[in-house]
Amino acid sequence: MADSSFDIVSKVDRQEADNALNQARKEVEQRYDFRGTETSIAWTGEAILIKANSEERAKAALDVFQSKLIKRGISLKSLESGDPVASGKEYRIVSSLKEGISQENAKKIGKLIRDEGPKSVKSQIQGDELRVQSKSRDDLQEVIRMLKAADLDVDLQFVNYR
Repeated sequence: MADSSFDIVSKVDRQEADNALNQARKEVEQRYDFRGTETSIAWTGEAILIKANSEERAKAALDVFQSKLIKRGISLKSLESGDPVASGKEYRIVSSLKEGISQENAKKIGKLIRDEGPKSVKSQIQGDELRVQSKSRDDLQEVIRMLKAADLDVDLQFVNYR
């Protein structure tokens, strides 16, 4: 019998992130508490730039964006935001979406699988993803359950289960 396997990845659906950004932009433009504050949220290449005339407004706009991401099914673990930075008369927050599993996190996940997972399971780092293999599909499902329960600082998806 051949080995069963699945891949552990960390990806963000770009279209859903764009939809969340557009919804947040519309809400910021229409909400009464943002009127006259010149608050904006937009893509700048791969990053998301939030501009406002006060630190509180910039944080509030970031909060609106985060709530839209959650409604769209995107984990906040994949959003990396800085602190508001004063730039002239405005405050800016630069955020980015993290994709892929870093080598450091991949090693942590691999060690977790080796230490706490079933003994028949093998994991292998392949670029920015991990491949997990075993003869038993039940063992693979146990690894998925274990990783979902673990408190990791990466948003994980499990793909190519076969």
